[in-house]
Amino acid sequence: MTMPYRRILVKLSGEALQAPDGFWLDAQVLTRLSQDIARATAAGFEIALVIGGGNIIRGARMSAAGWIDRPTADSMGMLATVMNSLALETALNANGVSARTMSAVSMPTICETYARQPALHYLEKGQVVVLAGGTGNPFFTTDTSAVLRAAELRCDAVLKATQVDGVYSADPKAHADAKRYDRLTHDEAIARDLKVMDTAAFALARDGKLPIIVGSLHAPSSIAAILEREAPSTVVAP
Repeated sequence: MTMPYRRILVKLSGEALQAPDGFWLDAQVLTRLSQDIARATAAGFEIALVIGGGNIIRGARMSAAGWIDRPTADSMGMLATVMNSLALETALNANGVSARTMSAVSMPTICETYARQPALHYLEKGQVVVLAGGTGNPFFTTDTSAVLRAAELRCDAVLKATQVDGVYSADPKAHADAKRYDRLTHDEAIARDLKVMDTAAFALARDGKLPIIVGSLHAPSSIAAILEREAPSTVVAP
């Protein structure tokens, strides 16, 4: 049985691409992710992707260090997401999945500039759209940009692939008695301050009545398995 969603925006963390030796990209992870997404598209899901840049740079952390202002640091973070997106696009194409990177930060000699109508057209043709550059503005996380793009592109849900298999009452790695939720509302997630997405992303999803699915990235074929209900997850929905 599959989830009652067809068009999905998948949010990945940049750290998921980092190699064990600290290098910013792991070719094996890229291959595994691409094969996983290929399985999901073969099952009939339309996939858009947003990936963070934390394996390369974190703008908020750099700004907090005090030697660079937040808008500049966030701009550097946006460039990091473009690098990750291009790497993922290349891996997807190599694994037989037609993919196209579109960036909110215009850089036409490198990739296509994001525009809603062309992105919708690519999704309707069965192509995977990799959405880079965040919102194109500082002070917004890639979580918020993921929900924004999902709303713009008429996605049925956002799948946030994380380190754990759902939303917990506390960090399950630090608290053995942490409770995993099968289902929550957006208001419950905000009120309980559950650190899965930032509050702005949750609020935007709530206003747009957009479900957020949270599951583990580390299980075999994790993305397809979550969407096909073969792996555990938490659904945050109205």
